[in-house]
Amino acid sequence: MATAGAMKKYTLKITLLFLLLGMGLSTPARAAEPNWDSYASLLKTHITSGEKHGVRLNLVDYPGLARDKRWPKLLAQLTRFDLHQLTTRDEKLVFWINTYNILAIKTVLDHWPLQSIRDAGSLFSPVWNKPVAVVAGKMRSLHEIEHEILRPMGEPRIHFAIVCASVSCPDLRAEPYDVASLNRQLDAQASAFLARPHKGLLLQHGSIRLSKIFDWFEDDFQAHGGVLNFVLQYRPDIPEGTRLASYLDYDWSLNSTSGT
Repeated sequence: MATAGAMKKYTLKITLLFLLLGMGLSTPARAAEPNWDSYASLLKTHITSGEKHGVRLNLVDYPGLARDKRWPKLLAQLTRFDLHQLTTRDEKLVFWINTYNILAIKTVLDHWPLQSIRDAGSLFSPVWNKPVAVVAGKMRSLHEIEHEILRPMGEPRIHFAIVCASVSCPDLRAEPYDVASLNRQLDAQASAFLARPHKGLLLQHGSIRLSKIFDWFEDDFQAHGGVLNFVLQYRPDIPEGTRLASYLDYDWSLNSTSGT
């Protein structure tokens, strides 16, 4: 027959077991995205605000990044990531936006030194189509990520988040995109880009000149009322009746802290 002391210990164990089970059931599920801490630290270390060709932008210290021991570890993390962990649209957007930007950086580093990312390709073999790195067990190109994965998801703000390593591109954000902050981050990118007169939008003489991005990807903005309606969401200061006159020249020079 069990003693009173033994029964007391048994009751305590059962109580603790149910308490732990209850805590487990009530813990909210965490978004199934990679741990971007190493990427965050790389961006913080190697991005600085500066100016190139009269344009204010975030500049990247590519040589410094190439020497950073955290860089190959980040690439290895992408290589073995399991895409089945991504179940929501936002999780997929975050993963592929961050991955595109990482692979654009890798493209530059793989062909360093160069004046423009386009120098890594040619007229008959554009850089966008070239294989860059294995992501989730498959070799990927920038073209695949942008046109076959991201654009079909119907989010036009990706065009202000993915960065082709050039002066006229939207700035490389100095932090990774993450699920909890994604909508705010995308809005901030669009707003910042359209506030740059030599990059995103130039208002003059009752008309506007826009980035070539709006020309190249005009179809992506149709579901949002077209290009001008999209722009007005972020530039309500533009007078009613303002027309689109032309597009700004695109500067493909590298967004690097070094070189011309």
